Amino acid sequence: MMQIPCICCGPRDESEFVCGGTSHMRRPELGESDAAWGDYLFFRDNPKGLHLERWRHVNGCGVWFNVARNTVSHEVTAVYAMTDAPPTGSVPTASVPPTGSSS
Repeated sequence: MMQIPCICCGPRDESEFVCGGTSHMRRPELGESDAAWGDYLFFRDNPKGLHLERWRHVNGCGVWFNVARNTVSHEVTAVYAMTDAPPTGSVPTASVPPTGSSS
């Protein structure tokens, strides 16, 4: 079982957490096209390697936080608060495209 280090409680089993999806997603402006909103709401990258995710410690302190995790090895390389920028060296090579771009 994967161990996730909670920023408040320390390392805990994955079963105590829920994943909230990709971190640092840019929300489209209100005037953006339906296609841009559709991409934002329904499509996510499924990267192989480093990925930035939101996690919540539901069976513990209840805090939301960000995790930099390797999706191949499940190694957690960084844990940081929701309001913090990703630590240096924890930004994936394939980052989220800017709002309005299609890929």
